[in-house]
Order: sequence, then C-alpha cells, then structure tokens
Amino acid sequence: MKIAIDVSQVVYGTGVSVYTKLLVDNLLKLDDKDDYLLFGGSLRQKRKLKEFLGTLDGRFTTKLFSIPPTLADIIWNKLHILPIERLVGKIDVFHSSDWSQPPSDAFKVTTVHDLFPIKYPKLTHPKVVSVHLSRLKRVIKDVNSVITPSLTTKGDLVAYGMDEGRITVIPEAPDPVFTATPKIEIERVKRKYQISGRYLLAIGINARKNTERIIAAYEKVKPGMELKLVIVGHPYMKIDLVRGVKILGYVSLSDLPALYSGSETLVYPSLYEGFGFPILEAFKCKTPVVTSNLGTMLELGKGAAVLVEPTDVDSIAEGVKMAINKREILVKEGLEKVKAFSWMQVAQKTLEVYQKAGS
Repeated sequence: MKIAIDVSQVVYGTGVSVYTKLLVDNLLKLDDKDDYLLFGGSLRQKRKLKEFLGTLDGRFTTKLFSIPPTLADIIWNKLHILPIERLVGKIDVFHSSDWSQPPSDAFKVTTVHDLFPIKYPKLTHPKVVSVHLSRLKRVIKDVNSVITPSLTTKGDLVAYGMDEGRITVIPEAPDPVFTATPKIEIERVKRKYQISGRYLLAIGINARKNTERIIAAYEKVKPGMELKLVIVGHPYMKIDLVRGVKILGYVSLSDLPALYSGSETLVYPSLYEGFGFPILEAFKCKTPVVTSNLGTMLELGKGAAVLVEPTDVDSIAEGVKMAINKREILVKEGLEKVKAFSWMQVAQKTLEVYQKAGS
C-alpha cells in the first residue's frame, strides 16, 4: 500500500506534535512492506518540518508545501475542494492531521485527540472553535476510520453523531525520553531554573488545566510543609501569583524528566483531556500523581494515582497531602501501570487500521 500521512502538526510543540512524531517514527521502524509519503504544509516553519523528516529512516518519500493553516482551513474544511491526490498523487490510505480534512478517494483515517474546543467554546479562541467544528463535520461525513486515544474521546465523538463502529481506541504512550533522572541531573536542572528546596509540579497554565484551583490548593497545603509550586508552560491566562509559586514558561523536552523526577508530586486535576500525557510521563519518572476522578484522567490514573474532584480545592489539597505520604506505593503502582503503554504498540494498532483499506 501507499500510505500518505499529514505531518504538518509536528512544528507546534504540543501533545499532537509528540503523537505525530512518535507514531511516524515507529510506523517506519515496524513496517518495511508499505510505502509511506510524509507531507506537510507550512508557510513559516518548513525548516522544522525538514528537520523532523531528516531524523527518520525507512520506506518513505516526502513532499512539503507552502500552505499556511489558515488557507488549509478555508480550502479543505470550509470549501472542501482540492483533493489531496492533486498534491501527493495516487494513494491507498490517507491519514489526515487534527487540523484540516481534505477530500480524497483513498481510505481516509484521522486521529481525533479531543473535542475540547467544541465542548468548551468559552475557554477556546473563536477561530479555533470554528476550525474544529467545520473539520468535525467533515470527519463525521467522510472519514472511513477514526482513531481516538481514549474511551472518553470516543464517547464524545459518538455524542456528536459519529458511528461507534468507525472508531478505534488506541491509547498513546509517553515519549521514551521520560525516565527517572539521577540526583545530579535533577540538581543541575533545579539550578538552571532557580528552584530551591522541595516542590510540587504542575503542567500547563490555562482554564482547562485548572491552574487557579491548583494554586488555591497549594496555599492550603503550604502551611507546615516547606514546598514551592513550580508550573511549566506559557501563561495563556492571567493569574494572581502568590508567594512560593514559580512559573517557568517554556521548558525544553530534555529538562522535563528531571523536573518530574525532582518533584514531590505532579498536580494534574485537569477539567478535560483527550489523553493526558503528563500522567504517564510522571509515572515513568517515578513521580506520584494527583489527577481528576473523571474522563481520561480516571482511565489513566485509576489504581496508580490519587484521584480528586477537580472543582473542589479541598479535594485537590487533600490529594496532594495523600500523594506525598504514599509516595513509595504510588511510584510502584505508576511504574506498573505505564508498562501497558508503548509507541510500538500504537504503531502496530494504527497499521491494523490502515490495513482495513484492503478489506
């Protein structure tokens, strides 16, 4: 088969970027029979696409186009013109990105990571909501097979009208870079980011990540415990900082394992996730996890994390105290849980979806 995969999203530094990079890399390692065509569109970031494609080995060719996301949305989601074959030639399978849905005569596959922009429009930029709504309509109407990373996202898709029989749940996995870090590396990274003493770790700064309640819970935990709260990520919302809270902004991937490994616990009571990479990343780094008792967080955390009510500050605070006190048990349970997730398994199950094209 000739399999075309849109890799445009690798440039954004998001969870979707991680998914695309690791899926493609492992597909090429696994499959030496099919021919892959990796293509992407970008006006300003073609260099990043070229760099990624240059890291790969296997049976593939590449094509890059100067098509910015805004234009792709108009052509493929709104007007739904210009079949992808006009750009890449005849193909048997087309795996589209999470942003645009071109027409195609091939067996169409797409991955829907989450429906957050549609479920929570007030917490999302109107332009992003519009793009995801128009694409979802095309996905429901046109796509042969949809991959989701969780039962939660599958349920959301069914609620919006997708036929359950067209959906395959393929849980994702942490990047192999995540592993427990030696103390000397933890101290180096703490010096780099000017972190002293013990700290809690939170990932992401926005309403969905529940940042304001995390800070409020930290203030309840802080008395009697010499702890700081370190938050990784760009501040997409205005927050009132309190003493002991440190925002790091963007952190390189190479430094994240040490930040996880050095923390007392990951505090991740998100309101909604399509998957929730930080939970598995923390498990790999031998870090206890406090996360929400609902959705994907429940799927990943049950039996290995402290589950809390994300809208209840007291519940989050008590969860943090419990995680610190049960550290040894939670680390053991997390390491056992994360064994079930691997990118080679993701690639194998995705290849089985592609193979439906011949059935």
